[in-house]
Amino acid sequence: MTGVVYKSTGSWYWVKSEDGRLHQCRIKGKFRLKGIKSTNPVAVGDRVHFDLEKKGDDEVGIITSIIDRDNYIVRKSVNLSKQTHIIAANVDIVFLLITINNPPTFTTFIDRFLVTAEAYSVETVLVFNKIDTYEIEERAEILYLRDIYEPIGYTCIEVSATEGKNIDKIKELMKGKISVFAGHSGVGKSTLVNAIEPSLDLKTKEISDQHKQGQHTTTFAEMFDLSFDARIIDTPGIKGFGVVDMEKDELGDYFPEFFALKSECKFNNCIHIKEPQCAVKDALEHEEVAWSRYKSYLQILEGEEENFRTDNWDNEEE
Repeated sequence: MTGVVYKSTGSWYWVKSEDGRLHQCRIKGKFRLKGIKSTNPVAVGDRVHFDLEKKGDDEVGIITSIIDRDNYIVRKSVNLSKQTHIIAANVDIVFLLITINNPPTFTTFIDRFLVTAEAYSVETVLVFNKIDTYEIEERAEILYLRDIYEPIGYTCIEVSATEGKNIDKIKELMKGKISVFAGHSGVGKSTLVNAIEPSLDLKTKEISDQHKQGQHTTTFAEMFDLSFDARIIDTPGIKGFGVVDMEKDELGDYFPEFFALKSECKFNNCIHIKEPQCAVKDALEHEEVAWSRYKSYLQILEGEEENFRTDNWDNEEE
C-alpha cells in the first residue's frame, strides 16, 4: 500500500492511504541502518510504501520504504549536532511567520531558514503577523525588512490573524498545495491556521510574560486537509535554526542577490570575503546588498551557530 505521512510522534506515524483511511504505522528497524543521519528518518509529508499486519483485533502498519522526495526542509538537530532533523517533506510552499516583538524574529534566523529553503528548492513567503498590535516603531521595522527581502524576490505579506487581515491572500497562495507554517514559538502559527480554517480549532497559548517567548502548543508536526483544496503542515516552534553543512563556494548561491552578482566577480569561485574585484562586496559598499544579509552569510560561512536552546523539535529523536 502507498500513503502520505500525516503525523509523526517520533516512534509512531499516522499514514493516510490512497483510499483516505488513516493507519497507525511503525518503521522497520533497517531504516536506522541505511546511513540516514536524520533524527527522524520518516517525516510528515513523506510518501511511503507500507504493509498492514494483524495484531490481535488491531491492524498495525509497517512502513517498508520511502518514495523519493521532491524536496524537504531540514535543520541541524541541536542536541545531536552531527544529525539533522527533517521538518517536512514534499512541500510546495513555506510560510515563515515573523513577529517584531513578543517574540522578536531576528534577521539571522530568517536568513538561515531562507538559505535552507533555497538549497532544497522550496518557495518561501515571509508573513509578518500581529500587525494590529504594532506601534510606529514596529511598523517601521516591518517596512525596513520588506525593503530587504522583497527586492531579492521574496513575497512579503502583512497579516493579522485576530482581525482577519490578508487571510485571503494566504489562502489563495495555498490552494492546490502542501504548505508549511513555520517560525518561533509564539509568532501565532496556530492562531493563523485557525483563522484560515476555523474548524481545525488548534490549541493556542499566550506569550510568557517572564521570557517574552511563546509557549509550545504544537509538540509534533502534523498535516491537515483543508476545505479549499489545500493541505497544511503545522510545526512546533523553532527557537534556533542550524544550517546543515554546505560547501563554502556554494553558500552564496543560496543568497539570490549574491548569486545574481556572481558572474561579475573576478574569480568564478569567489566567496566574497577577501578576493579582489568582488561584485558582492562592491554592491555592499554601495548599499545595494543589505549588511544584515552579508553578516548572516559570514556567520554561516564561518560555522557560527545561533544561540540554541532545547526546543520541541529535539524531543523527536526516537
